[in-house]
Amino acid sequence: MNRRDFGKLAVTGALGLASGGLVNRVTAASGNDRLPVYLFSKHLQFLNYADMAAVTAEHGFEGLDLTVRPGGHVEPERAQDDLPRAAEVMKSNGLKLEMLVSRVTNVDDAVGIQSLKTASALGFKSYRMGYYKPDASGSLRDNLTRVRSQMSGLAAFNEKYGLHGAYQNHAGQHMGSFVTDLADLLDGLDPRWSGSQYDIRHAMVDGGASWPLGLRYLKDHIKTVAIKDFVWTQVGGQWKVINVPLGEGMVDFDRYFKLLRSYGIRPSVSLHLEYDLGGADKGSRTLTIPKREVYAAMKRDLSRFHELWEASGAK
Repeated sequence: MNRRDFGKLAVTGALGLASGGLVNRVTAASGNDRLPVYLFSKHLQFLNYADMAAVTAEHGFEGLDLTVRPGGHVEPERAQDDLPRAAEVMKSNGLKLEMLVSRVTNVDDAVGIQSLKTASALGFKSYRMGYYKPDASGSLRDNLTRVRSQMSGLAAFNEKYGLHGAYQNHAGQHMGSFVTDLADLLDGLDPRWSGSQYDIRHAMVDGGASWPLGLRYLKDHIKTVAIKDFVWTQVGGQWKVINVPLGEGMVDFDRYFKLLRSYGIRPSVSLHLEYDLGGADKGSRTLTIPKREVYAAMKRDLSRFHELWEASGAK
């Protein structure tokens, strides 16, 4: 689907912690079965804080998964001044302060750590970590040992400041892209403070048919999940991964959601709009399409997510 076709579809759609609280688990669904969905704020970086918060609230999201990283809504160097401003307009629009995206991978990042201290003081509960790159000169065990040491240091920091640090399994040449490696890194760390922001799209790209096994290994450390969809397609004679609107790709959401339910996992959800949206998909400050098309995509994918989740619980 190209951008013009999706734009038409989107506009049409717009019209027509364990029991301690960090890992939300239930034994049975009751009442409203919906999960809390937060919009990845990368897709609204063409808006200021006030407009970002207003649009997110207007379209029915619980809050924002706020980018507090280089090039994000809040630059880490300015977090002490700018993060309270962003938080205030979010709260004034009825949005929850829950999730943010950081660059932090170790406690030696003084600027990044200070941004997390500020977030903790404001009431944020969890953050996505930055990515670890493998050292090509070291073995797998060497790399796992190195990264585990850094994650352990962050775990102690997280406990002190009441934060949950989650590592996203991102497809490609990152540590943890094979989720079994991430499970190894998290093994023995307290899931109240250290975990996985599990990404089913990336798990299926790099894990193929093995992703349910990785999910089982990670299940006790999943507090948040990232949601998006994709297809493999030929471009110029080469097979490539192409992101698509939610529910139009290869992700087996029914099986995935049923597995989450079977494990008693009710995560906070970060909704990503990574398909062609005139630059909003890439976090651009300017757009090549009307804003209303981005807003329509937000509305459509949020509605589709709720439909898919609720269908997975139908008897």
